[in-house]
Amino acid sequence: MNDAVLLERLARGEPEALGVVFDRHASAVTRYAWALASDRRDVEELVQDTFLTAWRRGASIPQESLLPWLLVTCRNHALNLQRLRAKHRADELRDDVLASSVIDTGGEGGMGAREQLRWVMAEIEKLPAVDRRVCELCLIEGRSYAEAAEQLGLTVGAVKQRVLRSRNRLRKVVTDDEN
Repeated sequence: MNDAVLLERLARGEPEALGVVFDRHASAVTRYAWALASDRRDVEELVQDTFLTAWRRGASIPQESLLPWLLVTCRNHALNLQRLRAKHRADELRDDVLASSVIDTGGEGGMGAREQLRWVMAEIEKLPAVDRRVCELCLIEGRSYAEAAEQLGLTVGAVKQRVLRSRNRLRKVVTDDEN
């Protein structure tokens, strides 16, 4: 049975057709998913989402290009997954900054990392209570925006907005201090 016949059967909603499409193309889609993601769970999710999309859109898949369509769909799901992860990733203090704050005492170059970190923490303490807690959770403890939102009873968007506002405030204080 060729891909055109399979797509016609898929468009009619025949589950067996999806099984044949999966058996025929799962290995190629899985290999491609491994090229896009390094985590086994992500690869499994990409493959599953790709074939679920094929099931839902069977009637709109071009009959002459089933495998290329599956690969493009897999890539699109991978890009969506990357965007979603980036959107919810917390901004953290880098480990090298924290490590250097213990070692660096200032030297000749002005304020050392320890003093900078102390200064930033003092500025965070001046923030309103909710903003301060958001900064502590996301920037210091390294929690994701979603985790902070859940813990504080806020939306993810509200947490992101508070982090952005706090950063802008800290940036303004640094700029004013330098001038």
